[in-house]
This record gives sequence, C-alpha cells and structure tokens, in this order.
Amino acid sequence: MTVTEQEITDYVARVRAALADLPPDRRTELTEDLADHLTEVAAEAEGTLVERLGEPETYAAELRAAAGVGEGGGRNLDQRVATAVVRVRSRLRALDSRLGPPLGYATASEFLRLLRPAWWVLRGYLAAMLLTVITTGGSFGVLPRFGGELLAGLIMLVGFVLASIWLGRRSAQLTRWPRSAVQIGSAVLVVFALSALIQAEDRMRYGDYGIDPTSVSDPYGQVRDVFVYDSEGRLVENARLFDQNGNPIRLGYPDCEGSFDEYGNRLLRPYPYCPDRPPFGPQGPRMPEAPTSTPSASESPTGTPTPTVTPASPSATPSDEPTSTATS
Repeated sequence: MTVTEQEITDYVARVRAALADLPPDRRTELTEDLADHLTEVAAEAEGTLVERLGEPETYAAELRAAAGVGEGGGRNLDQRVATAVVRVRSRLRALDSRLGPPLGYATASEFLRLLRPAWWVLRGYLAAMLLTVITTGGSFGVLPRFGGELLAGLIMLVGFVLASIWLGRRSAQLTRWPRSAVQIGSAVLVVFALSALIQAEDRMRYGDYGIDPTSVSDPYGQVRDVFVYDSEGRLVENARLFDQNGNPIRLGYPDCEGSFDEYGNRLLRPYPYCPDRPPFGPQGPRMPEAPTSTPSASESPTGTPTPTVTPASPSATPSDEPTSTATS
C-alpha cells in the first residue's frame, strides 16, 4: 500500500498538535525534517505510517523523550484545540474525496476550484447589496442602490465586482491575518445571502406587508382596494380591518400614486390605498341606501304602545240609481 503525500501531511499535523504545549521555536525544531523522514520511511516498505511508526501522538512522545523534553503536565488547551482541528480537517478531506467521484472529479474541492471566478463575481454583488441595505435602511430590490440612487449603485456594483476579482486572484499571496479577514467577510456575505433568500420567499408567500394575511375565498381574489363608508355615506380613510381574533385582514394590492416610497418600495397603508378613486361620490354613482329597520305600527320608537287611528267610513254611499222607499 503506497503512502500518499496527504497521509504524510496529516501525520505531521497530528504530531505538531501533540507538541502544541511547547514553544513554537522548539516545536519547529523537533518537526523541521519530519516530513522528509516520513517520506523515506514510506518508500522503504509497504504499509501505512501508523502501522510502521505507531500513532502520531506516540511518535510525538518519543520525540519529546529523545529531545529531553518532559510532558507538559497533561494535555493543555492548545493541544486539545490543535488535535480537534487536525481531526476536523481529516474528516473534511475524507468527505471531499468521497463527494468528488459523483461530480466527475477526484475530489469535490477540485470541482469547486473551477467555480471560483463565479464566486468572485457573486461576492462583489453581495457586498454591493449589503451596502445597499445599510444605506437604505433595510429596503432593497434586485439591483443595488447607494443612498437610494440606482446609478450610484450600479457604479458601486462594478467597483465591488472588480475588487472581488482582484482579491480572489491574489488570495494565495495574502498572509494569515488578511486571508482570515477575507474568509470571515465571505462567511458574512453568505449569511446575508441566505437571509435575503428567506425574506424573498416570505414576500412571495405573504406579499409585501410582512404579516400573515387572513385566508380568503375566491370571491375576494380580485379585490384591489377596500373603501369603508359610514352611515352618512362619507368615506372613512385610514381604516384597518381585523377578524374576530384580532388578526389583520389584508386585501387588495396598492398600485396608485403615493403607494410607493422614494426608493420604489411598496408602502403598507391603511384603507383605502387609493382614496382618490372612490366607487361612490361626487364624480361617481351614488352609494346604495343601506336597509333600515322601521318600528312596527303598534310601537313607537321608544317602545310604548300608541293608539291606532282608523279613518271613519262614510255613513252613506252615494249611488247613481234611485232608491225605492217603502210606503204604508
């Protein structure tokens, strides 16, 4: 069984992790030629490094003994952290090798490296959108805006994309701390992208109001606006509707002037959305009268009985024919 270069790298990393309690200079001195030594050992015979040299932690203990460096009083925090990091990296490499063949490559990272230019462009776009959210108070669309201005946003987008490409091409030359800053910034942009996708999905499900609308049946599916009138036929503005449980009822879709802010975002307004388009009023038809209940004939509005007046009928009905009178 041939020992790969990756196995040698992992073995060295675990040995260095076991020596993490030593000063950096001392640790470097002990492991300086370890990779070359392991390469020679691997070339001498078959078998894995663990089979021939033992576990990396055991090998590290032998290095300590040979150098006259005693144990550091048990595994300290540095050793535990370093060992955990090495184990996580080993598992990620194993997963990388396992996911590669289904994609048609030896490792998944080999496939992802081909997508780096696309990520550089996307990273610049996400950075521009994040700055859009900051400068517009959380409102944003598909295209970035700077201070609410679309043209300034497009100029910003081009600059961010070019800067991201430039940074990506030179990321391998960065030192440790700048590279870590770039990685942290990329992680922040990924989280921002996921939250934006979730918000967009909520908008598609619930509209632009940010609340769950009460489910309505098909007869209300074509409602564009709601106009509320009082008993005198006067339009009630700034009205809001609620169901019996206090849940807001949202119907309609504002599409008139004044329903959008200066950035083109739809406003959440009470009813009616468009008060200049009432269905009834001076320029339109008259509002139909609402049915009213009238008091019965036997009761007054206050509830006390009132006498019924019946007009008297005439005692005699005139007739055109002569009447006969009996004579004795």
